[in-house]
Amino acid sequence: MRFIAGLFAFAAVLSAPAAAQIIDPGVAARKPVPPITDKENLLLLDLSTGGRVTIWLRPDVAPNMVERVKTLTRQHFYDGLPFHRVIDGFMAQGGDPKGDGTGGSTLANVAAEFNYLPHVRGAVSAARADDKDSANSQFFIVFQPRLNLDKKYTVFGRVIDGMQYVDSIERGEPPQNPSKIVHAYIAADNPPAFVAAPAPAPVGLGAPVTLPGTGPAGVAAPKRAPVTKTAPAKAAPKPAAKKAAPAR
Repeated sequence: MRFIAGLFAFAAVLSAPAAAQIIDPGVAARKPVPPITDKENLLLLDLSTGGRVTIWLRPDVAPNMVERVKTLTRQHFYDGLPFHRVIDGFMAQGGDPKGDGTGGSTLANVAAEFNYLPHVRGAVSAARADDKDSANSQFFIVFQPRLNLDKKYTVFGRVIDGMQYVDSIERGEPPQNPSKIVHAYIAADNPPAFVAAPAPAPVGLGAPVTLPGTGPAGVAAPKRAPVTKTAPAKAAPKPAAKKAAPAR
């Protein structure tokens, strides 16, 4: 009889509805991952290093930080800001209007959203101070894996295109000639195509030089009429330059 009773109990378990099964509440509450083609969750950074970087944002694991970055991007907050702290083999940090790591936006800080995403190459994570809830506008892009940062900083995205332009960011703490975010866009806002900045003009080379007695491409230059020399006029003395006063 005990054997038969056991069979009935086993059958009852098998016939129980799926809703009665034990489900990990953390998995059940997890939001769906946005498609990698979802333009509303693609951050575009046009860098001074010569190209456009595409970052796949992850509101499923860091909704508040993603919303902050979207808001600031649409306010053109990031346009022109430098990467002020760039450590070779580690990461490039930017998003600070002061350019020294102490600044942020006028919006309130964002609470920590530590999640399961790892700090691997191309990961984009929120920079913060000692307070875990002090993230604001700054972020860093990882060059090489730093898994010791996992669940200590909020990863909110990943570079999916243009990592070579991140690799070209000038190193330094701070860099002598910092690379910059020229423009930042959300792909859903139909931004213009990337246009590379014109190459800077050569410095200190002066006007083109031709050989004496010749013109362009070796053509003999026409003879010039003799020039009568006159004494140059004396220039008025220049006033002394004023020093810029330090800000108070």
